[in-house]
Amino acid sequence: MIRGRFAPSPTGALHLGNARTALLAWLHARASGGRFVMRVEDLDPGRVRPGLMEAQLADLRWLGLDWDEGPDVGGPHAPYVQTRRTALYDTALNRLADAGRLFACACSRRDLAAAASAPHGGGDEGPRYPGTCRARDPRPWLAPSDDQPNGGEGGSADTRPMALRFRMEPGEVCFDDLLQGRVCLDPSADAGDFVVRRRDWVAAYQLAVVVDDAAMGITHAVRGADLLPSTARQILLYRALGLAAPAFLHVPLLLGADGERLAKRHGAVSLADARAAGVAPERVVAWLASTCGLAAPGEELTAAELVPRWSVKRLPRTPSTVDDASLARLLGE
Repeated sequence: MIRGRFAPSPTGALHLGNARTALLAWLHARASGGRFVMRVEDLDPGRVRPGLMEAQLADLRWLGLDWDEGPDVGGPHAPYVQTRRTALYDTALNRLADAGRLFACACSRRDLAAAASAPHGGGDEGPRYPGTCRARDPRPWLAPSDDQPNGGEGGSADTRPMALRFRMEPGEVCFDDLLQGRVCLDPSADAGDFVVRRRDWVAAYQLAVVVDDAAMGITHAVRGADLLPSTARQILLYRALGLAAPAFLHVPLLLGADGERLAKRHGAVSLADARAAGVAPERVVAWLASTCGLAAPGEELTAAELVPRWSVKRLPRTPSTVDDASLARLLGE
């Protein structure tokens, strides 16, 4: 049975780009008779806001989506909120350390910014890590304790808090994306050794998403194409942890007229905005579907009515561009 998921971060209202990805992930699971999981990725304490998780879930239900497992309905793989799953991440870090794939990193943002001027490449996570701390033992930093050195940003290299990085090996990683086709990336050349636990002791996205998708039995990860570069790094983590990777389907993004990812600077509409304006959810669903070949402009459809139309073959491989006039028409302005 296919098990899909959507994993929003409660850092702001869900805009139309988020909603489109959620709709497509839901359609992929429901069209196959599979199960759909809702997981909240709240590992960014500086940006998470109280009440946003509940508001996001309410907006998705208004849109017509439902889920079989999640923070509000429970399920066999609970908890479905990442800040309550830290023990799983700690276990994975210890396994990586045992395999010799971790090292502690004392480099500050200032250090990495200075390294960015060196003649090497960079990836979606910033400049390629130069390998400064590769010889550093990770074990003193695997779990926080009362006597743990904590000298702060201004401390010495041995006392300041340290991140944990995954030790990369050179070479391409290839995988078959269900929409994008064969993809080959060299994450070692693009980004180098990457962070799997931050200096504040919080698991990084790359580790948490791998551990959670595996633990929850996710068979298909449907997500935005902006995460395509992360996939090679995540596949290496799956391999190092002895876990099976899901199939990946990276859907194209919604872009503004300037070619950048749809955002507030474009007047990006959130689901909450549409609800407040009195727009029918069927109108929003059909508008989202029309941007990826599943509905005709002007239709009004429920999410359930879209299920028979689902086909990966109908999806575009390239981003869709929307302008202010299109957003205004959606809101009936």
